Amino acid sequence: MTISGTIAKLTATILPVFVILGVWIAQAAPASAQATGYQAQDFGMPGNVVRVGETKAVPRSHGPVSMQIVEYPVNETPGTIIISNDDLTLHRVLGGGKAELYKISVGRDGFRWSGTTYIGHKAEWPAWRPPAAMRARQPSLPTYVPPGPYNPLGARALYLYSGGADTLYRIHGTNDSGSLGGFQTSGCFRLSNADVMALFQKVPVGTKVIVR
Repeated sequence: MTISGTIAKLTATILPVFVILGVWIAQAAPASAQATGYQAQDFGMPGNVVRVGETKAVPRSHGPVSMQIVEYPVNETPGTIIISNDDLTLHRVLGGGKAELYKISVGRDGFRWSGTTYIGHKAEWPAWRPPAAMRARQPSLPTYVPPGPYNPLGARALYLYSGGADTLYRIHGTNDSGSLGGFQTSGCFRLSNADVMALFQKVPVGTKVIVR
């Protein structure tokens, strides 16, 4: 084998290792990290993830903190989450007529829904696999997005279940805080990373979630 052939073989072997390490650093680094960019590699999966040469800035901030304590007299158990599609709000009931209030984004036209669910699973720095129905609407979507600045679920995800089954809807963060406070999602509920990281610590699996 020629020297150039050997170098090419080593590059093909080592590059994915550095790419995966870069993904881990991007998602694990604290907000104060001085990283300025992120480069990802085709992970060899159908539809690809992102291609070499594409870069995206690693967020240096977890976004705004919107949570405030408000008057909220409801007849629900403390800890219950109540989401309003119309008001773009998420309340976590505290009891005593009060609740934590968070600013969120909700589903765009045709994707809003209502009902009673519960938190069936929680994940820190989740990966994202677009559902089949979403990929059918948007064939250009990848089949898998690893944790990091490209991931639309952000820093944390709370998975909504009903009757023991995953609804495929999430309460999650975002790496794009400018996208908060609108009718923009495919039915999920989007908070800033700062807000969802705080909420994540307070919400156990099994928590009741009411969507209105």
